[in-house]
Amino acid sequence: MLKRQEIIAKAKQSIMEFDDIAAKKVAKEALEAGIDPAEIIEEGFTAAMELVGERFAEGILFLPHVIAAVYAMQAAIDILLPEMEKMGSETKSRGTVVIGTIEGDIHSIGKDIVATALRIAGYNVVDLGSDVPIESYVEKAREVKADVVASSALMTITMINQMRIEEQLNEAGFRHNVKTMVGGAPVTQEWADRIGADIYAENSGDAVNKINALFA
Repeated sequence: MLKRQEIIAKAKQSIMEFDDIAAKKVAKEALEAGIDPAEIIEEGFTAAMELVGERFAEGILFLPHVIAAVYAMQAAIDILLPEMEKMGSETKSRGTVVIGTIEGDIHSIGKDIVATALRIAGYNVVDLGSDVPIESYVEKAREVKADVVASSALMTITMINQMRIEEQLNEAGFRHNVKTMVGGAPVTQEWADRIGADIYAENSGDAVNKINALFA
């Protein structure tokens, strides 16, 4: 138990220190110690990324810090994801989620955390990246037969594009085939209700819980 706690603490530290080399080392150490890769991601790396996000929102950290933290986490994910996929291949995917940061918004930290959490929970996640054109959500959702279309907006001025996703899914006659989820720092349940989104996710855990409820 102590060894596990020490490794999780080191995982958090590697992200908070923006150290991609340390993050890779901890990821390998976790696998060698027999720790579930999903646990080290969720309790170690993701927990630290959420703290980075909070400090960014508070103005304590700045965009270069966030980018460095994302690189460090990605270095660890590159080690852990193949093992997770090997484990996940033994079970059927719970559903397909198309996710991206909305057009006009280059921020990806929240979206990356949610995408990782959904993969851990057993979903097939199609990550479109950031600054994603509205049409891409609709086209990709149709192409992969998505169950959920999720969009993140980290700036108030880009939130309106989440409404445009709803509109274009309707125009394409595809809205009834999918559920939509919105999230991001300025996004609220009131906004989700206003634009007709099915789910408002406050954070990665909330996103997983609410999407799980769709498939219960």
